[in-house]
Amino acid sequence: MKINIIKQTIIVLLLISFTCVSSQNLTSFFEKSDAFFEQYVSNGKVDYNQIKTAPSQLQELLELAKDVNVKKENSNQYRAYWINIYNLVVINSIVAEYPVKSPLDIPGFFDKKLHNVSGKNTTLNDIENKMLRAEFNNDPRFHFVLVCAGLGCPPIINKVYHPDTLERQLNEQTILALNNDDFIKVNSKKKKVQLSQIFEWYTSDFTAQNKSLIEFVNTYKKDQIPNTFKTSYYKYDWTLNATE
Repeated sequence: MKINIIKQTIIVLLLISFTCVSSQNLTSFFEKSDAFFEQYVSNGKVDYNQIKTAPSQLQELLELAKDVNVKKENSNQYRAYWINIYNLVVINSIVAEYPVKSPLDIPGFFDKKLHNVSGKNTTLNDIENKMLRAEFNNDPRFHFVLVCAGLGCPPIINKVYHPDTLERQLNEQTILALNNDDFIKVNSKKKKVQLSQIFEWYTSDFTAQNKSLIEFVNTYKKDQIPNTFKTSYYKYDWTLNATE
């Protein structure tokens, strides 16, 4: 009987110890990620050349991430963590092959290359589609914060996505993208609007609850687009989002 109690006590202590370490790693991850983005991201572009020259800061973040454990029950913490991880893994994957002109120059960039995060090997597509979209009702705002390293993507920000500010940040980035004339191209004379191919690839995310694509855009856009305007998609720009 005493042996069983001792075993149970040890297990509880180990779980508490693991939780404390994971919590400390997560706090450190957010703090260090914020410093990293601030240093290497400017005007929506990434200084891959500088990171390639001194990769230790990025590698430290990815090492921290190997031991971080987040639960989707804490949705802000979970979403913030995986959004940042996606963006950091994208940067790391580019740096590993840099110089390159586009993420598409790297075979299997999104769907084949495996990355060790939180004790599991995963692809970028899995982070986006399984860890985030599938777990949170295909929230369309994810498409404005997950940055694929191409200029066609909404710009990456120079700060961390943090649990305490996540909802505000998700809305802010969505508003910025949908009010950017280079991202949503409206031709009032011809009564047409050209949308990013993101809207073509993930149409169902934007048309939930029987909304049209224009109705979704108008949810966040200051200058409303008439529902009668014809929609089309302009070609995605996969040119690397590198600082010049």
